[in-house]
Amino acid sequence: MFQKTKSIILVSLLLWNYSIAQNVETIQLTDLTQIVTTSSHQITPDERKVVFVKNFIEDKGKEQYTYKSQAWMTDISDPSESIPLTSSEYNVSSIALSPDGTKIAFTRVKDGKAQIWILSLKGGESQVFTEEKYGASNPQWSPDGKKILFSTTYPLWAIDGRPEWEHQRPGREYGDEPNYKAINAGIGMEETKPNPDGNIEELRAWLAKNAAKNDPKVIDRLNFLGERDLSPDLYFSHLGVLDIESGKSEVLTQGFQSYFGATWSPDGKYLLASSLKNEEHPDLTSHTEIWKIDLNTKASEVFFKLEGHRVGNPTFSPNGKLILFNGQNIEEPSYNMGMLGLLNADGTGFKWLTEDLDRSISSGEWTEDSQSIYFTAGNEGGTSLWKVDVSNGKIDPIITGPVGVGNLDIVGKKMVYSLVQIENPSEFYVADLSNKNPKQISHFNKSWLEGKKISKPKAHQLKTEDGFVVDYWVMEPINKVAGVKYPTVLQMHGGPSAMWGPGEGSMWHEFQVMTAMGYGVVYANPRGSGGYGKAFQKGNFQDWGDGPSSDVLGALDEATAKYEWIDKDQYFLTGGSYAGYLTAWIVSHDHRFKAAFSQRGVYELTFFLGEGNAWRLVPNHFGYPWEDGVKEIMDYNSPQTYVQNIKTPLLIKHGDVDYRTGVRQSELLYKSLKILGRPVEYVRYPEEGHEMSRSGAIHRRIDRMGRIVEFFERYVSHP
Repeated sequence: MFQKTKSIILVSLLLWNYSIAQNVETIQLTDLTQIVTTSSHQITPDERKVVFVKNFIEDKGKEQYTYKSQAWMTDISDPSESIPLTSSEYNVSSIALSPDGTKIAFTRVKDGKAQIWILSLKGGESQVFTEEKYGASNPQWSPDGKKILFSTTYPLWAIDGRPEWEHQRPGREYGDEPNYKAINAGIGMEETKPNPDGNIEELRAWLAKNAAKNDPKVIDRLNFLGERDLSPDLYFSHLGVLDIESGKSEVLTQGFQSYFGATWSPDGKYLLASSLKNEEHPDLTSHTEIWKIDLNTKASEVFFKLEGHRVGNPTFSPNGKLILFNGQNIEEPSYNMGMLGLLNADGTGFKWLTEDLDRSISSGEWTEDSQSIYFTAGNEGGTSLWKVDVSNGKIDPIITGPVGVGNLDIVGKKMVYSLVQIENPSEFYVADLSNKNPKQISHFNKSWLEGKKISKPKAHQLKTEDGFVVDYWVMEPINKVAGVKYPTVLQMHGGPSAMWGPGEGSMWHEFQVMTAMGYGVVYANPRGSGGYGKAFQKGNFQDWGDGPSSDVLGALDEATAKYEWIDKDQYFLTGGSYAGYLTAWIVSHDHRFKAAFSQRGVYELTFFLGEGNAWRLVPNHFGYPWEDGVKEIMDYNSPQTYVQNIKTPLLIKHGDVDYRTGVRQSELLYKSLKILGRPVEYVRYPEEGHEMSRSGAIHRRIDRMGRIVEFFERYVSHP
């Protein structure tokens, strides 16, 4: 009798919790459209204002939404004096503040192509300054403010000459057929009459004419998969310079080589840029070097390279004496940490600055005195901020803990940065360089968050039997009642080298929705996660299933032992990408979950080698299947091998044009389970790729979260 009464009370409370989730005190599904983030923060030279990009979602009514990116400016002393600089009718990106602080340059689309626009901060309308045939982006002002460096991208067929590397089509040579893509674009002239019944030259011309229309698509490259479509053509990023006074622009670099991550020299006479090692086909190398481009002669040459490493993204110190760059040993690219390095201005005196930190770093910001560099990196569930002393390499933490620091800029004695916090998904702050008394500048999320109940994650550590220490967090259901047990979702991250924690913003909304709906949430950073150093990240080498699954399940077990409100008979499971894989792996080996949701995952690793554009994860983590013993390891680690053991009700999701993990992976898993007669449902989102949950159509993002809850609700135990 007591057990029956307790069950009735439990159900009533669960239903009450669900009804509470419909009121304004908790985070709603559609609150996704309320979240505002900021980026590209830059402090003006007088240290009085900040220019930035406000990123938000516009509700157009009738469940129609659109993404917006708008340039704004705010007064540091009086943040209420924030004003938009550009119209919300169009989107801007890559804003760059002029050296004198009077203008901004930015990228905006004109006639279907991104171009460089300039806006005076004294007022007036923005003006377009480039008309590049293939577009222009990433503006950077010259030190004297008279010119702007930009990037433009050329397709291979629009570049004169022939690349040095071997043609990828067996038995063919570059130039042995008319270039109809160039001809159709008004570049070059037809030389051979196309004729399917003619000689070999005329036949090739006819075939080339068809291929120029992508009917059919002829593929000769290794990395032929884009994000949302096939990518048979190679593209090369080149550098151009715009003269502000004359309004004329000129592309400086050329050929079958890409230049990116470029910077001006202090005297404005040359550029430094990253470039792939150009002796090899771009698909066959990840070895980047730093190149020097002379602005007068347009000559380019290698400035700095390091055997077995990729190096790039150079920036000069304010005094012009040193160059900061980033690099990584590419012997084990999935495991070696990104580092910051230092050179003298002439390219000598190389040394690593952050090798001992054992965290992956991509870029840094110089202080005005050229004595220190500030940088961020993923770190134990957050993104921390450090300072490194240039003279002795001493590294000091500035901001650590369960927060996410990003979008850093330093001018004089001030720094600006964005911050992800448990209580707020994104705002930005200004502080001195020691971060004493930081001042919150933006309050874009204040109004809609006011009065909302937030579930705050509690941190724990799991010590595994094989020597790993795994961070995990537990979030209570909103309006939890003492003595009542609640269904709990085990959430897992992808990557596999991603990292979650209170300082990671992409899951903030989803976790809050789940706790508002009456679910507890447990999430962990299993072996293989980033933010814990190379040894931990390499803990999943040739082991995507057993080790990581034991970590997340161990975290769930330990959380259940610690928290009486977790109902061990009502566990649910979900994850995307690699975690979609891990979801399928777990339910094929463990039957404790009432239901599971596998999102955009991979389930058969040999198949993944051929289908996804993220295929290098296979050789980097396992080797190639034709190597001795590797195929057996890959088969062992493939969830599809154990599909007959899956009994847990499973919802499978994929985007129609997801070329990163490949939609056939989910078709194989779904069809197999359907044949086996298992409880399975399959959701395919039209026009969506791998990033749907983060940047896809807003109504589909809301639909996806709604389907998670709806599916789990089917299997919550009710008497």
